[in-house]
Amino acid sequence: MRDNFPQRIKVGVTQLRVLYEDNHLLGVYKPGGVLVQGDNTRDETLMDLAKAYLKTKYDKPGNVFLGLVHRLDRPVSGVVLYARTSKAASRLTREFATREVEKIYFAVVYGEPVEEKGDLVSYIERAHRRSRVSGPENDRAKEALLTYRLLARSSGLSLLEIVPKTGRHHQIRLQLAGISLPVVGDVKYGAPGVLPDKTIALHAGILEVKHPTRDERVRLSAAPPANHPWSLFRTTIDSRFE
Repeated sequence: MRDNFPQRIKVGVTQLRVLYEDNHLLGVYKPGGVLVQGDNTRDETLMDLAKAYLKTKYDKPGNVFLGLVHRLDRPVSGVVLYARTSKAASRLTREFATREVEKIYFAVVYGEPVEEKGDLVSYIERAHRRSRVSGPENDRAKEALLTYRLLARSSGLSLLEIVPKTGRHHQIRLQLAGISLPVVGDVKYGAPGVLPDKTIALHAGILEVKHPTRDERVRLSAAPPANHPWSLFRTTIDSRFE
């Protein structure tokens, strides 16, 4: 069952916000700009913070096991789920690979979609740290599917709810840019400028998975940040996270 939900624990330079915890799972909130796992920058990561939290809370000697089962891009905020056991890691990895999880994202984009809701189908080729939309004839490109819904408009921007059906590299960012709706702050894919904190207005708000050892589903949620441009849509956002 849930243990002390939610918690905010100070470990390292960043405050860790725990959304869900049991013997097999640890769900936490990732602020935009924080890495999910380490890279060559050697910056502090969400996994570092989560391991330090578990080590401190349970007075664990030695290394703490924590399995990475999915990722969010560094400038993206939202829900991240880690596995606390190898069994959970194996089962959740398979669940993500077979698209049995439910993921709901929110984005603030420039402009307004032609249709208030719809499906986007693209083919995406990954090239190093970037990806690009390609054609189905490219054998290195993979099909990318998502659905979107317009939630609100304000000051030339739109708030979208997005359900990705596949998990391609930079998929949401690319597919929205492909219909002339770049994510605010995402200069890599067409936004005219950066946000002050170098994040982008894309947020993984809801994640639901089948529990790896129990016959039940676990649903984690976290509202987008309070700062601009999310602040333009606070009433709508709050209604989705009551």
